[in-house]
Amino acid sequence: MTARPAIKPIAADRLPDLLRAMPKAELHMHIEGSLEPELMFALAQRNQVPLRFANEQALRDAYVFNNLQEFLDIYHEGTMVLKTEQDFYDMACAYLARAQADRVLHAEIFFDTQTHTGHGLSAETVINGLHRACAEAPEKFGMTASLILCFLRHLSEDEAFECLEQALPLRDKIVGIGLASSEVGHPPEKFAKVYARARQLGFRLVAHAGEEAPPAYIWSALDVLRVERIDHGVQAIHDTALMQRLIHDRTPLTVCPLSNLKLCVFPTLAQHNLGRMLDAGIMATVNSDDPAYFGGYLNQNFTQTFDALGLSARHAYTLARNSFDASFIDASVRARYVDQLDEVFETFQ
Repeated sequence: MTARPAIKPIAADRLPDLLRAMPKAELHMHIEGSLEPELMFALAQRNQVPLRFANEQALRDAYVFNNLQEFLDIYHEGTMVLKTEQDFYDMACAYLARAQADRVLHAEIFFDTQTHTGHGLSAETVINGLHRACAEAPEKFGMTASLILCFLRHLSEDEAFECLEQALPLRDKIVGIGLASSEVGHPPEKFAKVYARARQLGFRLVAHAGEEAPPAYIWSALDVLRVERIDHGVQAIHDTALMQRLIHDRTPLTVCPLSNLKLCVFPTLAQHNLGRMLDAGIMATVNSDDPAYFGGYLNQNFTQTFDALGLSARHAYTLARNSFDASFIDASVRARYVDQLDEVFETFQ
């Protein structure tokens, strides 16, 4: 790990400009959750799929959720418009264009095939469409991107095994395996065997844990699934021993502030624990989760959270640096991205 530059004090009114300008990686973003109403309606028309909403604004007005499950219900409805490889490519390109505008240099994109195979599509349709966008990202968007296949935890482990087997012919197009969907009642150990298989196959491993569920889910993700990163993880702060372990092992947490707010994990953004975790030494990152539904892409997560919590330029550098250090990219690429990050902090006025 290269040395960190001295961080100059930045005036509060200039901090949002720094946050928008600094290079960063996004490590927790569900591609289906980036499907904006405009594109959803366009794909519905292209594929002759009826929607129960009269227009884009009516759909946006429905994005009010009291918990994770209420979000998942409407999220699933939106996926019905995705029918062809081109649809998945277009959706991924739309996200990558927004990521480029937010100075994202690397994105690790979550997706699942189980939702779509349940609609009669093949895993190949999903993966090939998304991967084509990722493969074109360096030339088209000036960034790198890779794919992480998530199992849906409300389904069975046998179904996760089936999902994994369907994806194996396209193994070279997927960097990692994750675990998403309804958390409470579906602990990580439910997927111990399929994660062991994925580890044998050489996949990088992550899992959602400690978003709505207690710290015990984070312990299980670490000890049973043996993941390298925890997605969300904000409930860790309630377990002192777990916090000490995460700090000692430098286990990354991919925190999603606006998602936490939208799903009522925290009543207000000012009560979010990101600042406390950073100050404790947790290797946290900022991400957008499902940005079309939760009110903001990556820079909006940064600017709104920093404003609510009074975070500093030092916090900004730490979060951006953590995002690169926690990513699954080659060391040479990481070093190049960190050099760009350091240059922004050294020259920002």
